[in-house]
Amino acid sequence: MTTGPEGKKRSRVVSGMRPTGRLHIGHYFGALENWVRLQNDPGYECFYFIADWHALTSDYADTSGVAQNTIEIMTDYLAAGLDPAKSVIFQQSLVPEHAELHLLLSMATPLSWLERVPTYKEALQNVKDKDLHNYGFLGYPVLQCADIVIYSSPDIARLFVPVGEDQVSHVETSREIVRRFDFFNAGQVRADLNEEQRKDAYALVLLNLPPGHFEGRAGRDPVVLLSHARSELGLERYLEMIRSSPQFFTSPDLLVPPDAMLTPTPRIPGLDGRKMSKSYGNAIALSETDEEIRKKTKVMVTDPARKRRTDKGNPDVCPVYDWHKLFSSGETLAWAAHGCRTAGIGCIECKAKMADHLISWIAPVRERRVEYEKHPGRVLEVIDEGSKRARVEAKKTMERVREAVFGWAKKRKEIAG
Repeated sequence: MTTGPEGKKRSRVVSGMRPTGRLHIGHYFGALENWVRLQNDPGYECFYFIADWHALTSDYADTSGVAQNTIEIMTDYLAAGLDPAKSVIFQQSLVPEHAELHLLLSMATPLSWLERVPTYKEALQNVKDKDLHNYGFLGYPVLQCADIVIYSSPDIARLFVPVGEDQVSHVETSREIVRRFDFFNAGQVRADLNEEQRKDAYALVLLNLPPGHFEGRAGRDPVVLLSHARSELGLERYLEMIRSSPQFFTSPDLLVPPDAMLTPTPRIPGLDGRKMSKSYGNAIALSETDEEIRKKTKVMVTDPARKRRTDKGNPDVCPVYDWHKLFSSGETLAWAAHGCRTAGIGCIECKAKMADHLISWIAPVRERRVEYEKHPGRVLEVIDEGSKRARVEAKKTMERVREAVFGWAKKRKEIAG
């Protein structure tokens, strides 16, 4: 599963969305289009999920819409081109290992790291209709980290999260949490060393520490001395020592720190020129009818300099032209730009032409969506089967993590003699 066609290790891609209702064209061009591209690349193994637990961090007081919204988003995933034969598409809460790993990661995550997350502080200041002073919302980055690194594996090349530039800090927070967790729970002295090998491990660690400070302190126990090395050497030197001596130490890479996969996304303003968002009421859903699309696009804002039909405009500051770039042909794009700059066309004409192209683009997506809406049982099958596949991989990770944290297999072996 993690090997490509040429026998090379594949990288994994993990991403998800909260179930807040039907998806819109901003979701498609901001994420789904790239997800579809990645699932068709043989170098990647893709895991795409619906983050229904994350919905509870802000909607805990009324969860009545979460189930239906989960089905709506999965329907949109499939309509947009995600293929369960090419990607693992699943529901977060059907893979309970996400929650278990979240719990263990939370034990090692400093509270100050969560309080400094910019989106947390912004939400507390800006969201007035919900009380977000709860652990679930504060601990959102820890659950987000667990969602990603539960699909760590020693058999993959790298672990990627496709994001825009404004989300890179979220991935970096996950990297910090993983590094700290690995620091405490991985890179241990191997349990199968004999007495002579333990002495050699002790000598190696001592060689890397400042001379004259630690001799005799650890009672010649490499385990105790290694704990000094963790705090004395710093992360990079400590990891270098551990990785270069696998004959003495277990791998320090229990969980794989994720990497941000920067994804250029086009500008997708809403109907009113602000960021497209369902909460602003300025979006076009992937399920909109032709009539709804024409009605909504007729009232789109344009270049404010064009107050009259005879005023010349600048297409580069016009949201309608931004949408032309997404849906229209090169010929139409040139027509719109020239007509705007010379006042050769009016905004009403420009909007109508863009709506024609938008309707042509959205038709096959909407057609696939309608087909899945007629057969919701198929959508549930995709959710259930994808979640089973995801859980197979999540269980493997948790087996490694549990043993690294608690060492029960080792303890049981000792007791059994």
